Amino acid sequence: MKFNPEKCKIDDERMKPFIDADEIWGHITNATPTKKRVEEIINKSLNKQRLTLAETATLVSADDPEMIEQIKMGAKKLKDTIYGNRIVLFAPLYIGNKCTNNCSYCGFRASNKDAIRKTLSDEEIQSEVAALEDNGQKRLILVYGEHPDYGADYIAHTVKTVYDVKKGKGEIRRVNINAAPLEIEGYKKVKDAGIGTYQIFQETYHPEVYKEYHLGGKKRDYANRLIALDKAQEAGIDDVGIGALFGLYDWRFEVLSLVRHANHMEACYNVGPHTISFPRITEASTIGMNDRYIVNDEEFTRIIAILRLAVPYTGLILTARESEHVRREVMEYGVSQIDGGTKLEIGSYTDQSLNEDQNLNKEQFKINDNRSLNEIIDELLDRDFLPSFCTACYRLGRTGEHFMEFSVPGFIKRYCAPNAILTLSEYLVDYATPDVQEKGWRVIEENLKELAAKHKHVRVDEIRNRIERIKQGERDLYF
Repeated sequence: MKFNPEKCKIDDERMKPFIDADEIWGHITNATPTKKRVEEIINKSLNKQRLTLAETATLVSADDPEMIEQIKMGAKKLKDTIYGNRIVLFAPLYIGNKCTNNCSYCGFRASNKDAIRKTLSDEEIQSEVAALEDNGQKRLILVYGEHPDYGADYIAHTVKTVYDVKKGKGEIRRVNINAAPLEIEGYKKVKDAGIGTYQIFQETYHPEVYKEYHLGGKKRDYANRLIALDKAQEAGIDDVGIGALFGLYDWRFEVLSLVRHANHMEACYNVGPHTISFPRITEASTIGMNDRYIVNDEEFTRIIAILRLAVPYTGLILTARESEHVRREVMEYGVSQIDGGTKLEIGSYTDQSLNEDQNLNKEQFKINDNRSLNEIIDELLDRDFLPSFCTACYRLGRTGEHFMEFSVPGFIKRYCAPNAILTLSEYLVDYATPDVQEKGWRVIEENLKELAAKHKHVRVDEIRNRIERIKQGERDLYF
């Protein structure tokens, strides 16, 4: 795959720090947004080209309400073009909350002596996964505190444990990871276990501000964390996820830094991040946060629209930290993946008594969307979204650079909608309430008709054939 070197700094090197705070602030300071210039930048993005730092800086500096609306509508159009109406669903599973770091914003931090530490046993992991499968989940992200007990061997072991759990027609088909940085040999071990995406969030990309929040533990090493996913790439993991925790520093700086990180990955490894996440600071155990950089809802929705335009082919993940009304809005013009039926307390998918009230001495943060997976799918269907549990691209090797080869020209659409329909069909047959079943079959029929009318290369007759096979009991059919 060929890349335009103008998109990246010429001095990018593998496994070398690449954030220049003065450069990023220089772009923001020098930005002069006008309606015409914003329109030009949006049109570039609609032509499916990544934006430069200078162009992204223009968008983050556009404070005029009319220009903000331009940005959101451009993002909506781009999302519809690339992703259509699909929303991919997943659930987090917290494996353990031991941690040797001392991050002032996190309830898991080592200095929080009130925190109740727990690591799931193999039997408890199996029970949790079985409960998730009973709800219809097919995609999980396993979350670990940063502790020596949660090294590469342990992560690989837990991944294999999850994949081995089969209950009824349920199974987990993709396990993503959110854990501490590893060395190259460690990444190779977890890759061999069959992981999907390996996520590592920088939290804040500003080197000096980073030191203020990270007061102890290995995570205090800014440079080591910044190049952590370079090591993953060197180990052969070409499916990685980046993120920033908004509220630690100026959101404009963090947005440009995420774009810079994506450009660095493309410059060095010929593929950008598979996903970007953008959690916001929420209440956490015994934390006295400075509210100077807290991101309000209006700013947060702008962030997502700008990121969608800046990195057209990167999946954007929104978690249940956010409220229902925020999630509804940003799915229109940016977000492509959400969690559903989320429980954060360790062991809470099995033990429902743990969910009666959220205790931040046991959890990392609070969630604001407590709806079940069925309730979320119900709403998605009401809004004519197509819920998807698809894992086909990962399992067929359409990841990393190969994924880019398919997705950048737009060919991925011939796989994504049909596979979303098939995974939704499984959910409707196996787990949905009667009301959701009725809505789901209606949405599937509408999507099949649209595929037949607009995408002649898609074999709608074969999709219908596979739906009938699913109704007769077959599972895991995909293109």
